[in-house]
Amino acid sequence: MSVDLSAVRIQATTLGDLLLIAADQFPDTAAVVLPDKRLSYAELAERAMHKARALRALGIGPGDHVGLLLPTSMDFVETMFGIAMLGAVTVPINARYMPPELAYVIDNADLVAVLTTDEFDAAVNFVERLHSALPELETAKDPNALALDSAPKLRNVVVFGNTEANGMLTEAQFDALASNTPEDEVHLKRLQTRLGSTCLILYTSGTTANPKGCMISHEAMVRNSMALADRYALTADDSFWSPLPMFHIAAILPLAASAARGSTYVTTPHFKAGEALEMLEAENVTCTYPCFWTIMGDLVNHEDFQTADLSKIRLMNANFAVQPAVVGETMEKAMPDTVYVGTFGMTETAGTVTTSALDASREQRFTRLGTPLAGLEIRAVGEDGNDVAAGERGEALIRGYSLFDRYYKAPEKTAEALDEDGWFHSGDMISIDDDGQVMFHGRIKDMLKVGGENVAAVEIESHLQKHEAVKLAQVVGIPDPRLQEIPAAFVELNEGCEVSEDELIAFCKGKIAGFKVPRHVRTVTEWPQSSTKIQKFKLQEQIMAELGLG
Repeated sequence: MSVDLSAVRIQATTLGDLLLIAADQFPDTAAVVLPDKRLSYAELAERAMHKARALRALGIGPGDHVGLLLPTSMDFVETMFGIAMLGAVTVPINARYMPPELAYVIDNADLVAVLTTDEFDAAVNFVERLHSALPELETAKDPNALALDSAPKLRNVVVFGNTEANGMLTEAQFDALASNTPEDEVHLKRLQTRLGSTCLILYTSGTTANPKGCMISHEAMVRNSMALADRYALTADDSFWSPLPMFHIAAILPLAASAARGSTYVTTPHFKAGEALEMLEAENVTCTYPCFWTIMGDLVNHEDFQTADLSKIRLMNANFAVQPAVVGETMEKAMPDTVYVGTFGMTETAGTVTTSALDASREQRFTRLGTPLAGLEIRAVGEDGNDVAAGERGEALIRGYSLFDRYYKAPEKTAEALDEDGWFHSGDMISIDDDGQVMFHGRIKDMLKVGGENVAAVEIESHLQKHEAVKLAQVVGIPDPRLQEIPAAFVELNEGCEVSEDELIAFCKGKIAGFKVPRHVRTVTEWPQSSTKIQKFKLQEQIMAELGLG
């Protein structure tokens, strides 16, 4: 289906007003549903205003950066919209980050406040992680006005739940602050917010040792959510299920798309196949966003799948084109009446760039990743900077309203990524066929995709090289049936040093996020090299042959 561009009208607002408009039009419709909690649009707007008033009482206003170290939760949704109402900037923090990674983001993003929780699970204690990331926090005398050398701009840390922790405001103290701010003060800040103002800073791994903060405007986030809602024909009668973590653009985008059309967003803090099947049936879910075989496979292989009524599901964003053929065959057999679509996108583009039209052919939807949303352009470019022929592979260059503005405090990386003609050089290898359908062929950059998480090899390499025994480390991705890729490391040791595989893996645990920890470590004395650099593909072939991965 080709889009009639002459019929498309630009609609744009701020993220805060996106919620308020939905509350005006669909006050009683369920906005967000969690396994144990649900809020209507009117209730969500009220809760977001409460959070905004409390944040304003802490002195937070336009342009301030506020970190959310929260799992998928109502607190996350309410606070993100509340921050947007103030014209401030939400900085979602990956809930799997370890203390050194937290310390980096808190400092690099110039956070003035961090909001976290004591309610997640036994394996994750955010309070302890923050105290480890910021040791001065535990002895801070005044949680109302922090003064930490390690994070000089950080003024407050708030912990939702029942915990009282050193250096942190309790939820009760935070809630009480709301009464100090009249609603009109929030509305004034809301009405002063520009569409081009930064709405989100989302940290994404690149080819540097630390993640980069993508600055996403209100216009980019909201317009892309509306364009996605149009492509998927969302209405107020739809329920949109996504189990992806809220701190990712892949969750924020469908949440915003739901608000753009008054649909219901259904999600969960932890994906559990049995619970998910119950929610899909009970909430009459019509659209789903599982994206990965790890999720889809758990659903269809669960003992309750055969008896669950999933007949209302009309659409699934499944990305069969980049998964083994058996995945599409399995899902189509299990749910034959569902329209399966593919999607290509990234953080720097506020999410989706291309996705399948609902009336595209089965072959296109199963073997390609769709066509650009209205207002976006994509090219496949060769090393000479010219477009390659249809079906040939080249780097994906993207242009349009949804691009990030820049990387925060990284002008050299911004200059590398955004050219003077407005094209974003993505580092992804794609092809575009004669019908304009896009296919993804991997990353030009030295990146891995571990269970949906982007991982820069250099992040793992840099950490391994901090070990006193390691002279040089190189990391490659190897196939994994569940996570798509997992990291494997090769290390050259300093002369006279010895260290075991288990010791190096243990050295990574607790220091970098679990999905970055190498599953295998091998020692080398001589690297396979071209004339100028180490040939990682040979390392990859070596360990795959050793492990019998083909």
